Order: sequence, then C-alpha cells, then structure tokens
Amino acid sequence: MQAATTTAPSLHVLVRREDIDPARLAGRVVVVIDVLFASSTIVHALGAGAATVYPARDDDDARAAAAARPGGVVAGEYMARTLPGHAPATPLALARHVVAGGELVYLTTNGTRAIAACAGAAAVYVGALGNAAALARHVVSRHPGQPVLLLCAGSLGRFSLEDFIGAGHLARALRAAGDFAPSDAALAAEFASLGIAPAEALAASRVGRLLAGAGLQTEIAHAASCDTCEVVPVLRDGVLVRAGA
Repeated sequence: MQAATTTAPSLHVLVRREDIDPARLAGRVVVVIDVLFASSTIVHALGAGAATVYPARDDDDARAAAAARPGGVVAGEYMARTLPGHAPATPLALARHVVAGGELVYLTTNGTRAIAACAGAAAVYVGALGNAAALARHVVSRHPGQPVLLLCAGSLGRFSLEDFIGAGHLARALRAAGDFAPSDAALAAEFASLGIAPAEALAASRVGRLLAGAGLQTEIAHAASCDTCEVVPVLRDGVLVRAGA
C-alpha cells in the first residue's frame, strides 16, 4: 500500500495592507507586521500590563472606542506625529502610560488599519521582531496544518523595508518550528532578513530615517531587538489580548 502524502501548509507574505483580498482570508492564519511601530508597540503594551488593545480603523472609530472605554488610554499617531490629545504611539513612551489591567485604544497610520482589514481570517495575530520566536511556536502549536499569511502593513501603500525584514525573521522562525511550504515572497523575505542585521535595516529604511529625524533612535533600537519577549497578541472579539489570557 502506498503511503499517503501530506502537503505542508502554505506560508506567504504580502508587502502592503492594500494587497489584502478579504475573500481569501477564510481558513488562513494572518500575522500583521508593522515594525515601526504599531506591532512592536502592541506587543510591548500588552507586556507592560495592558489587558486589551483596540486597533482603531480611523479617527471616528477611535473616538467611538474611547467613549465606550471610559478611563482607558487613547494613543495614536499619523505620519509619525502623536495625535493631539493622545498618548504617544511608540513602544517605550506608551508603556509609561499603560495602566496594569487597563484598556488601550490605539490608532496608527498603517498598522491598526491592517489589523482591522483582516477580521475575516481564521485567526489574527500581531508580530514583531521581539516576539517572533514565541509567536511562531504558538501558531505551529495552535493552528497545525493551517496556511499562514504574513501581512506587512507597509506605509501609505508603499513597500516598507523594516516590515519585510520582520516578515523574513518571522518566516524563518515559523519554518524552524514547523513544516511550511513557503511562497517565493516568503523566501525573498527570509533571504532579505539573512542579509542584514535588523538594527541596520531599520535605521536605513525610509521610515526609520524619518523617525530618527524625529528623535526616536532609542525606540527604533528597541523595535530591532529580536526574540526578547513571549507576548503573543491575538485578535478576539475585535480587541487584541495576550494569547492564553
């Protein structure tokens, strides 16, 4: 008798949130990556004690979410500038405003919008360089045999180097933890991540240069740290919580 053959689940990378096809999300595990800074900030905020993070789609959505969460922290940025009346949107600065067990409403130019666009997926996670290894182990354990899509948020419809490097680092972590069939885009991200140190890539990227010009070098260096935490943010009922919580 011939042994049955098994097909490894696919592993794919999209380089902009605008490339998402909602009709193709069913049955897929999606990991949203916005290294500078939305996904890095969400991971750090949950690690700092926030109970939930609401990823707002736009200004109106953020205001409505804030009104429904009196006492919650509201943070946001547009084009790397903190929105008036909001807490700062970068990982280290926002962590100082996080209340243990509290709620956070978070709005960013690209990352939170990318998360909101993936609501039709089988599961939605948030990935950064800092939690890549922990996230990969969780996805392989919790979603065996399911295809995985790594979604780079990009920047206003443009390719972002830092997200692509983050996707490559996560793709390598996933393939170290389980069996996947990578697409050419996933392989390209892996190769790119092998060719440069994350800190160097983030600093050299267009967004990294923009943020460095705003004095955020320490935040960039923090976001470049790989596999430093065990926080795995997952989208449940429209809010991000720590997986296992």
